[in-house]
Amino acid sequence: MRFNLMRILCFFIFVGLSACSVEQEKTQFSELALADKMISLQGQEMTFGEILKQYKGKKLLLDVWASWCADCIKGMPAVKEIQKNNPDLVYVFLSLDKSIQAWKNGIQRYEVVGEHYFVPSGWKGDFNSFIDLDWIPRYMVVDETGKIMLFKATKATSKKIKEAI
Repeated sequence: MRFNLMRILCFFIFVGLSACSVEQEKTQFSELALADKMISLQGQEMTFGEILKQYKGKKLLLDVWASWCADCIKGMPAVKEIQKNNPDLVYVFLSLDKSIQAWKNGIQRYEVVGEHYFVPSGWKGDFNSFIDLDWIPRYMVVDETGKIMLFKATKATSKKIKEAI
């Protein structure tokens, strides 16, 4: 009886520890994420993969944001500081605004400088599902070959961003 109880206890401890394993950061975008459609400021629909191809050979800082997001706006001065100190990076802003007009107004209102795309699939789209989006702003760094160097930062002041760029 005591032996069976120990086996059951060990089993539950093993299952509990397995469930708590550390999440590995992803280094390559999935095919679904690359196929998610986005819209440029000029109204052109393109996949995320096509966006990445435009900037092949350059390091990118991706900023997933929305103009209604208080934390996103609070982070903008730090993003502008990164831009000032790292002019060779390409800054790609992916908007989760509720409408294209709100997105365009937000870019103007907050003087956001960079490459801009609207994500019509929203929070539940393939790109955001791939990056396990649970909060914005969300910052990622992608190297010159398209490899994800930094999978997740939620503050523009994160030292992980500086290390990745």
